[in-house]
Amino acid sequence: MADESWRLPNSVQQLAANMQEPPSQYLLREQELLGANLAGAEMPEPVPTIDLGLLSASNDPEEAAKLRSALQTWGFFQVSNHGMEASMMDSVFTASREFFQLPLEEKKKCSNLIDGKHFQVEGYGNDQVRTQDQRLDWSDRLHLRVEPEGGRNLDHWPTHPKSFRDDLHEYALKCKGIRDDILRAMPKILKLDADCLVNQFNSNAPTFARFNHFPPCPRPDLVLGIKPHADFPALTVLLMDNDVAGLQYLRDGTWYNVPAACDHTLLINIGLTMEIMTNG
Repeated sequence: MADESWRLPNSVQQLAANMQEPPSQYLLREQELLGANLAGAEMPEPVPTIDLGLLSASNDPEEAAKLRSALQTWGFFQVSNHGMEASMMDSVFTASREFFQLPLEEKKKCSNLIDGKHFQVEGYGNDQVRTQDQRLDWSDRLHLRVEPEGGRNLDHWPTHPKSFRDDLHEYALKCKGIRDDILRAMPKILKLDADCLVNQFNSNAPTFARFNHFPPCPRPDLVLGIKPHADFPALTVLLMDNDVAGLQYLRDGTWYNVPAACDHTLLINIGLTMEIMTNG
């Protein structure tokens, strides 16, 4: 039988602690480096910030105009006054950091590999490796279904730290409310019924939470934490680090650096499903 061990990616966190150079599977190809500006460019204007409480409560025309502009110009925006307590956001961040600091054997109890070899989307690990020359992301992740609540696979939900499950449950409930507020605000700027988007998602529509961990890399100029991609869901709620930036957005052929979060704002990214639902 041919050796297929290449199909099983190692923990990047474990690799980073025991090597001087990234393995070749993580290195950008020469053609990817040519002309690439991995450092990114500074955004030409601040990230659009929408007061979600004001927008939702009164359909404030100024906030609605800011939302329209953000959707047309960038496809993403920050929301403030979103109703999620700063302490809750901090608790989720703390719990996720504590999880990734656990011993590897403890984290593997939530593995996304069944019997150590059969890949599934949910759980702790990396993306599925389909080919031997596939470039891998310099990151580990924990991917969990949070909605519908009855569809949660709790076998993959960490029991350590002890607060993790409760923190994620409360966070998911808040994110659902934020999502619905945004889905009701968007049709209004298109002069459509406020519930026309919300009504397209039934109670069984899946929602996932993904926690990303990016270990230090000795050659950060040659790897990517997450490869360029477009989000498929209708929208993504991003809880960003308050201290370290890293997110980039592509617009008109240029990658722009998104600053670290401030004042416990959340970043909302409009995904491909929403583009299809709204005809672009």
